[in-house]
Amino acid sequence: MSDFLQLHRGGAPAKGLTTWLTDALRAAIVGGRLPIGARLPATRILATELGVSRGVVVDAYQRLADEGLARAHTGAGTVVSALAPAAGPVAEKAPAAATKLRLPIATPPGIDLDLSPGVPDLAAFPRAAWLRAERAVLAGASAADLGYGDPAGSPVLRRELADWLARTRRVRATAGDVLVVNGVAQALALLAQVLRRPVAVEDPGSRGARDQMEHWGVRPVPVSVDEQGLRVDELARTGLGVVLVTPAHQFPTGVVLSPARRAALLGWAAGGGLIIEDDYDAEHRYDRAPVAALQASAPELVAYTGSTSKSLAPGMRLGWLVAPVRLRADLIAAKHASDLGNPGLAQLVLAQLLASGGYERHLRAVRTRQRIRRDALLAGLREHLPGARVAGVAAGLHLLLTLPPGPADDIELTERIAAAGVLVQPLSWHRQAPGPPGLVLGYAAQTPDRLREAARRIGAVMHAH
Repeated sequence: MSDFLQLHRGGAPAKGLTTWLTDALRAAIVGGRLPIGARLPATRILATELGVSRGVVVDAYQRLADEGLARAHTGAGTVVSALAPAAGPVAEKAPAAATKLRLPIATPPGIDLDLSPGVPDLAAFPRAAWLRAERAVLAGASAADLGYGDPAGSPVLRRELADWLARTRRVRATAGDVLVVNGVAQALALLAQVLRRPVAVEDPGSRGARDQMEHWGVRPVPVSVDEQGLRVDELARTGLGVVLVTPAHQFPTGVVLSPARRAALLGWAAGGGLIIEDDYDAEHRYDRAPVAALQASAPELVAYTGSTSKSLAPGMRLGWLVAPVRLRADLIAAKHASDLGNPGLAQLVLAQLLASGGYERHLRAVRTRQRIRRDALLAGLREHLPGARVAGVAAGLHLLLTLPPGPADDIELTERIAAAGVLVQPLSWHRQAPGPPGLVLGYAAQTPDRLREAARRIGAVMHAH
C-alpha cells in the first residue's frame, strides 16, 4: 500500500509526520488513486511499513474522517467514503434590490465589560515584531513597491499566503490563485458583485455577512444549522446555486461541520453549486488539531476566504480570497474598480512576518492566551450558572450560552445584563427564522479576572430574572 501511494518514510519531514501522511492520503483520495469504498491498511500494518508510530497513522485516519473523506467500519477497518468531484456550471441569476447596510450598534453608556463576539484582543497586537518587519521592508523596498502595484495583491505576499495556507489549512493554491482583499467583508462584497444571485446562508449565522450581501443587492436565504452544522438537505430544497458557510467554527453556534455534512455539501456543489467558505476562527482551536479547509478537497467548488482581523487586528484590513478559476478575472476586475488594490507596505510587512515565522509565533502565543480566557469564562459560568448549557467551547473567540424557553426573550435579557454593565449579544440577532434563545459571549478582549466578574454579573441577573 505504501509503495502504491509512493509513501516513503525517507521523504517525510523530521516533524509533522501526521500532517505529511494525511496530506498524502488526501491527495490519493482526491486524485482518484483511492476510490470510494477502498479499504485503508490496518493502522499497525501501515505504521510498520512506514517506520512510524501507530499513533501517527491513527491520527491521520481520524483527520480524514473529520474531513468526511474516510469512515471507520466495525470489522471492516477504515474505508474511503468521499471523493471530490469536478465542478459544474453555476446556474441561476436573479439579482435582488439593494438594501441599506446596517452599521454596528455603538457600546451603550455604563458598560465596563464588553463581551461582544468578534472583538479580538487588540492589546496582543505584535507591535515589536511588526516594527522589526516594517523596518526590514523599508530598508529593502524598491521604488516600484511604492506604486499602485497589482490589484490582485503584492506577488510577495500572495506567494507567502499560498505557502502558509497550504501548511496550516491544507488549501490548494498557488500565488496566482490568491487575491489580497480588505478582510472577509470585501471578499463577500466582491463575490456578491460578481455572482449577483441569491445566496444561501447559515441560520443562525453572521448578521454582518447577511448585511454585507444585502447591501450589494444579494438576497440571503436562511438554511438551518443544527448540531452537525448546515442542513444540506434543506439547502438542496432551496434550489439555490451558492451557499456561504463557516465550517471550521460556525458563527454563532460554534459547531464544526460534521464529516457527513462536509461530504454532502461537496456533493451538492458538484451538481453545479458554489461554496463560499469563510474560514472563521480557524486559527483559534484549542483542544485538538483543526479540520482542513473544505477547499482542500475541491478547489474548483469553493471560494475560500479568511483574514488577519482576529489574529492581528481588524484595523489592518488584510485578508485573502482563493476562488475557482472561472471567477478569478471578474473578481480582480471588481477589486481594481473598488480600490485599485490594498496598501503596498502593509502587504510587504505581513509577507515578512509570514516568511520569518513571526506570524505563526504570534498565533501560538495568542492561542495560549485565549485558551486561558476561555477557561476563565467557562469556570465563571459553571460557578454562577451551574445548569447552563454552553456550546462552541473547542475553538474560536466566543461561547454560546443557550437558554431554556421562558416568558422573556433573549433581547430583553441582554438589556438587563447591559444594565449590570456587561455587553453581550442575543442569539436572536443572528437568526432569520424563529429559534431557541441564547446569549453570544465573546471572551478575547477581557482578562481572566474580568471574565469571571462578567460571569458573576450574568448569573446574578439570570437568577433574579
